[in-house]
Amino acid sequence: MRIHTSRIHFGGVRLWAVSLVALAGAFAAPSAFAQATRTWVSGVGDDANPCSRTAPCKTFAGAISRTAARGQVNILDPGGFGAVTVTKPISLDGAAAGTAGVLVSSGNAIIIDIDTGIHPNATVVLRNLSIEGLGTSASGIQVRSASKVLVEHTQIQGFQNAIEVQSGANAQLLVQRADIVNNRAAAISMGDANSKLYLSDSSLFGNATAFNTTAGNVTTYNNNRLEGNDSPSTPTATLYER
Repeated sequence: MRIHTSRIHFGGVRLWAVSLVALAGAFAAPSAFAQATRTWVSGVGDDANPCSRTAPCKTFAGAISRTAARGQVNILDPGGFGAVTVTKPISLDGAAAGTAGVLVSSGNAIIIDIDTGIHPNATVVLRNLSIEGLGTSASGIQVRSASKVLVEHTQIQGFQNAIEVQSGANAQLLVQRADIVNNRAAAISMGDANSKLYLSDSSLFGNATAFNTTAGNVTTYNNNRLEGNDSPSTPTATLYER
């Protein structure tokens, strides 16, 4: 803090005026971290960090809170990054990590619930993840509301439903190069009449059923392997198998 004194005259009387000039930020309340377009998580990170490359966060939830809409969360190294609810368009990409895990023993691992009035044409990208439910959890990825969801190079196992699209989701779901195994009900459950699934280059193995299409449709179906599911099922609508 700097103290400035000066002399002034008022009505012929000399007065001393004292002003206190605070150094920048000295008494300012600490501000929240600004949202970045790219953030980082690490198995040895800390959610008190700003989620930068050199000071990463610990969990997806911590990083998403500091990531701008349509931004990207990158994973620095192997780890488990916790269950998360996604409420804005964003990408979670574990390409650099080796294992970018979400492990839960109950409930849902990843919930996608976006207000499309606030975020029209919202796209969520989940890439290079390992999602584990230990045989006791509800859904690996539960889509409640979104415009588009891309699941790529991802393993999902040990859930009731690996991927569940709920009624009212109104989403287009693209799943490619995924391994979906050992889930107690469906590998992919489509519960919304206005939602569509595009599935390619994926393996659905050891599930109670590959598809539960009570509503919605599997619109494209390319180069997939359905093996060892208890109740064989086939997609609906148009098939483009090769």
